[in-house]
Amino acid sequence: MDFDKLLKPEAVKVLTSASSKKRLMQELSDLAEHAYDLSAGSVLDALLEREALGPTGVGHGVALPHARLDGLDEVVGAFVLLDKPIDFNSVDRQPVDIAFALFAPEDAGVEHLKALALVSRTLRDTSICSKLRANPNPATLHTILTSAQSEQAA
Repeated sequence: MDFDKLLKPEAVKVLTSASSKKRLMQELSDLAEHAYDLSAGSVLDALLEREALGPTGVGHGVALPHARLDGLDEVVGAFVLLDKPIDFNSVDRQPVDIAFALFAPEDAGVEHLKALALVSRTLRDTSICSKLRANPNPATLHTILTSAQSEQAA
């Protein structure tokens, strides 16, 4: 599992107007529709359903919303950097300004867990998060994320 397969460049966005957790989820759903030809409505429903089980704000300004969806062949992701942090009911009660959503096939099994572990490990790295926050350009954000894995392995 690597970021090049997980995250298309067109699935990266900088948001200047997300005012709530639900609005962020809508933006992630729209991004998934644009980048992966998924139904934004189905994605939003799945994300909100998963979020109802417990918040996916993992702390330090990072959220990892995820959902399983019909019609997917592989695990894919969408990344959003927010210019203004929002309340996300995170475990550390800190507002979120980095969100990486994962979408997995209904029967993804271990692949979904591997992708979640990869993204979680990457976004726990404070230097990577600092680089992301300092570069509000989607192409640069994609490059930081896709090169982060090789830097961690070195």
